Amino acid sequence: MAGGVGSRFWPMSTTNHPKQFLDILGNGETLLQQTFKRLEKICLKENIYVVTSSIYKQLVFNQLPDLTKENVLFEPVRRNTAPCIAFASYKIHKRDPKAIVIVAPSDHLIKKEAVFIKSILSCFKKAEKENCLITLGIKPTRPDTGYGYIQFIKSDKVEVDKRIKKVKTFTEKPDHDMANFFVKSGDFLWNSGIFVWSTQSIIEAMEKHDSELANLFKEGWDIYNTSKEEEFINRAYAVCKNISIDYSVMEKATNVYVRSSIFGWSDLGTWGSLHEQIEKDKNNNAIVGRNIITYDCNNCIVQVPKEKLVVLQGLEDFIVVESEGVLMICKKQDEQQIRNFVNDVKVKKGEKFV
Repeated sequence: MAGGVGSRFWPMSTTNHPKQFLDILGNGETLLQQTFKRLEKICLKENIYVVTSSIYKQLVFNQLPDLTKENVLFEPVRRNTAPCIAFASYKIHKRDPKAIVIVAPSDHLIKKEAVFIKSILSCFKKAEKENCLITLGIKPTRPDTGYGYIQFIKSDKVEVDKRIKKVKTFTEKPDHDMANFFVKSGDFLWNSGIFVWSTQSIIEAMEKHDSELANLFKEGWDIYNTSKEEEFINRAYAVCKNISIDYSVMEKATNVYVRSSIFGWSDLGTWGSLHEQIEKDKNNNAIVGRNIITYDCNNCIVQVPKEKLVVLQGLEDFIVVESEGVLMICKKQDEQQIRNFVNDVKVKKGEKFV
């Protein structure tokens, strides 16, 4: 899935060039390219599909030149994850009714790829044998209020992989006290937004729990993988509701499982999460840029173009970012305000800055 805007990473991430297409870690590869390489270790590249916004067509092909045109699915408008997954699932299911798939966001960081691959292959085995929906859960390391949480109980089946548990509840982005309770209880995992299932299982689940959505995409069964597909998808998305797969299916289904995993995961949803992933200097500053000089600065995130000379003094717990002529300086504790900044800039200064 590569259609998001990533507004919390503004001003680096913009509508025309969102974070999945950026080398946001400063390691020479975009997040999309890293995700594609990771999935190539699990399946053949001709079996990797990218679902993205039609406005990112050229970005996708420029960054993934080995990807065939037939394997890029374009959404005419953004409608969240459920329509994206429905579109891809019906299309793939028509090609291979026995397909087992992994649904993966294109903008996540995974440091321990070998552990990640082991987790996915274990989930594949379960999905091949059972009508089930599996999500990867991450053992929480802190009471983060920016993540969704999954409560698990002992599986109702005899699991070969003891890390696979039955899902009891989903909770979206709790407050700090609730998140702290979740972490201390030991019965909750972060919801990674990475899923494994057969196309048959997810289609059955959508038809049962969100028939409106399922029927809309089922209408295109005879059209998928033909020259008329784009016209059909444009019509479908024009009337399609905006809904996540969690609300559409996962919170309603009773055959949902979670595999507890520790593979160095971050959804890189905020500048704060990026601070944790970048190498820090002796004052715990995460700096991306060749010409940055700091004096008495602590716990800051600084990301500026390589050619830009920046001198900072006396900052503590700040985010300093410059990109495409836009400079943002914000307290780390207030980074949830960035979306408000984006909205205000759009209103007061125009679309070109966002």
